[in-house]
Amino acid sequence: MAGSPELEAHIAGTNEFSPGDDLNLQVVIENTGLNQFTIVESGILDPSDLSNTAKQLTATLDAADAPIVVKADPQIVGDLPASTSATATFHIKVNQDAPAGIYQIPIILNYTYLYQAEQEGTETLNYQYKSINESIDIPIKIKSEVQIAVPNVETENLNAGIEGYVILTVKNIGYEEGQNAVIRIQQNGQSPITPTEGSVYVGDYPVGSVVNCTFRVMVSSDAQQKTYPLDVLVYYKDSEGDYVNSAIETIGVPVGEKVDFNVTPIMTTISPGAKSVITVQYQNTGGATAYDAQARISAVDPFTSNDDTAFLGTMAPGDIREAAFDVSLDPGATAKEYGLDSEVIYRDSLDNQFTSDPLKVNVEVVPAKSITDLLGLPVIITLILIVLAAAGYLIYTKRFKPQ
Repeated sequence: MAGSPELEAHIAGTNEFSPGDDLNLQVVIENTGLNQFTIVESGILDPSDLSNTAKQLTATLDAADAPIVVKADPQIVGDLPASTSATATFHIKVNQDAPAGIYQIPIILNYTYLYQAEQEGTETLNYQYKSINESIDIPIKIKSEVQIAVPNVETENLNAGIEGYVILTVKNIGYEEGQNAVIRIQQNGQSPITPTEGSVYVGDYPVGSVVNCTFRVMVSSDAQQKTYPLDVLVYYKDSEGDYVNSAIETIGVPVGEKVDFNVTPIMTTISPGAKSVITVQYQNTGGATAYDAQARISAVDPFTSNDDTAFLGTMAPGDIREAAFDVSLDPGATAKEYGLDSEVIYRDSLDNQFTSDPLKVNVEVVPAKSITDLLGLPVIITLILIVLAAAGYLIYTKRFKPQ
C-alpha cells in the first residue's frame, strides 16, 4: 500500500469582504489523496489506518499581510479520510481602513499519516507515521468602498426641546469614488436627537474630497445638557453600478439646556369682590433664547379675567420681564392663598412654537378692609374731636350770642 493525504482549502461562500466587516469565516478543507496500489497476498496483514488519511488534523488561520485580525485559536478538525471534507470556522475582523485589493491569507495544517506499515512475523504490523506541517494560501478580496470621517462637528441653536442645526465636515477616506452620493444622518438608538431634514445631496464624491453639510434636527424636551450620539453615512452608486450605504460613522453632538422660566409674584394681594392688577415677573432661566414670548395666566373660579395674556418679547437666557394681568375676584371668595396656573408661549430660532412647563403664581386673598382699616384710628379720633368741637361751638353761640 502506498499514498498520502492531499489537502486543499477554500472559503465557503463569497471571499469578498468590506472594510469593518466582523464575521465568522468558514474554510473548507478537502482531502483528495489516493492510494496508489495495494499488495494483496495471503499472509499479509491489512493495516487499520490508510495511508491517505490525515490524522489528528488541526487548522490555524494566519492574517499574514492582509488587513484583518483573526480572533480564533487553532481549530481541531480530527481525522480526515480521503474523498472527504471538513469545515473550520474562524472569527475575523476586517480593519475599518483596510485598503482595497486581493490578499493571500495562509491556513496552516498540521497532521500525521501512515507512512509505512512493516509486518513483523505473521501477526504484527509496525506502524510508522510522518508529521506534516503545510501552509495553503487562500485568496480574499477587500472591496473598494466609500468610507467617511467627520473631523468637525458644529451646532447652531441646538438646545433641548427645540429644533436647531448640526453642521458637519465629512471626508471620503475610503478607496471608492461615490457617484450620486447623498450624505445622511439618522438617530442613534434612543438618542434624543432626531433628524427633521436628514440628507444632503453632494453628487460625485471622489476619494479624499471634503464636503460641509448642514442638517436640521429636533432634540426632545427631556434631553440634558451634554453630548449625544448621532449616526452619519453615505448612500451612493459604486463602480459596479449598485446603490449601497457606507459604513456608519457615529459622532458626538453637544446639546445645550432647554428654554425654562421662573416666576416671581410682585403684586398679588386682592380682596373678595375687588378688581385688581396682578403683576408677575418672568425670567428665562434656560440656555436658549425665547422669541416673541407671551405670558398667559389661567383665571379659574373664584377669579375671572378679561385680560389674561401679556407680551414679553424676545428673552435671552437670564432676561427678566414683568407682566400685568387684570383680574376680578368673586365677593364670596374665601380669604386664603390661591395658586393660579401660568405658562409662556414662545418660538425658537426656526420659528417653531412651544409652550413652557406650567408655572405657579401664588395670589393671596385677604378680607375686605373696614372703614377703620381704610382711615386708621388716629384719623377717626381726629374726626370725632372735630365733630365735638363743632357741636360745642353751636351750643355756645346759641346761649351767649346777644339777641
